[in-house]
Amino acid sequence: MGFEKNNKASSSSHVLQIPREDTPLLAKNQHLSSPSKTFANVFIAIVGAGVLGLPYTFKRTGWIMGAIMLFSVAFLTYHCMMLLVFSRRKIESHLKTSEISSFGDLGFAVCGPIGRFAVDTMIVLSQAGFCISYMIFIANTLAYCFNYSKSNPSPKILGFPPKTVYIWSCFPFQLGLNSIPSLTLLAPLSIFADVVELGAMGVVMVEDVMVYLKSSHVLEAFGGFSVFFYGLGVAVYAFEGVGMVLPLEAEMKNKAKFGKILGLSMALISLIYGAFGVLGYFAFGEETKDIITTNLGQGWLSSLVQIGLCINLFFTFPLMMNPVYEVMERRFCEGRYCLWIRWIVVLVVTIVALLVPNFADFLSLVGSSVCIILGFVLPALFHLIVFKDELRWHGLACDGAIIVMATVFSVYGTFSSMLEIFGAKA
Repeated sequence: MGFEKNNKASSSSHVLQIPREDTPLLAKNQHLSSPSKTFANVFIAIVGAGVLGLPYTFKRTGWIMGAIMLFSVAFLTYHCMMLLVFSRRKIESHLKTSEISSFGDLGFAVCGPIGRFAVDTMIVLSQAGFCISYMIFIANTLAYCFNYSKSNPSPKILGFPPKTVYIWSCFPFQLGLNSIPSLTLLAPLSIFADVVELGAMGVVMVEDVMVYLKSSHVLEAFGGFSVFFYGLGVAVYAFEGVGMVLPLEAEMKNKAKFGKILGLSMALISLIYGAFGVLGYFAFGEETKDIITTNLGQGWLSSLVQIGLCINLFFTFPLMMNPVYEVMERRFCEGRYCLWIRWIVVLVVTIVALLVPNFADFLSLVGSSVCIILGFVLPALFHLIVFKDELRWHGLACDGAIIVMATVFSVYGTFSSMLEIFGAKA
């Protein structure tokens, strides 16, 4: 196995005290975590902006098909997260040391530089993809709150579309925020952002129930095979938190309970996601928009919720980009802080956000491409390599099936999502 060749399953990221793809969003504590803290950290690591696209996805896939797909993805995600944990424990028991603290470290231990490169690439693409979706959400939401109206469905600001103006308006501020080298300094913003998001989700769900009780819609239960991969991509995106699993397990006091805590967290998040998606679709039916908050109208409560979510994602942006900077600086600047690399990356993310027309379609693209590879293919592949001499035929078949099916889903889902995006632009 790859880990037999090296007693140090890491690259320069072990030596450099800089943020990495596994750095927790909360400030790192020197003490080991209790089960309750681990539960909270898992919850924070997984719940993100992807939930806002679930009602629209349920409209496309049908609410029963969407719910089945959501819970199936949740279970498979949990299974693959545990494959990473088992692989790390196996390697560390073999090496009699504890040096694998991130997904990238595990990739290096199992497959050498190729493994780390694969993980690094997927981490960069997925994290940057999350931030692109944040920019799209912020721009579309602010445009809806302050510019769109029934009498002016195609507004302009200084001759430009509102989305373009708002994205470029965020750009200089994001340059400043992303110049901050310490993730610890940004940790309070992360806590604030997550509190705001959970509160906003609660308000949206209450509003959905009130709207549903006053109206009736013809609801689709099954959307057909043509939208299966679209829904799969959004569901995978919504549960993307695989990069946090190994550091959270490493910091837990009683590691034997980690599987139960992770399973409980995933079950609760699945129920919240399912309720959020179903209630949003039930409330607005075929009128459900790609960002559910835009269905709430333009009253003060709706605007407050939407602006709160924008503030949440605005301050989450630099936190989510830190793993990208860690990889880029480690590979091109020997791990040293590099301002110009950060600014170039922010510029690229901004330009891509300008070119993508639809929030939910982009969620599906990111989920179908890099998130499926990162969340399913690589964990199953690493587990298969580490345990190949111990697995029985059904274990080998299970890992192999995940690798093959996830790869097929990724290729077809990426193609399908690209058609949706370019079709929307046309």
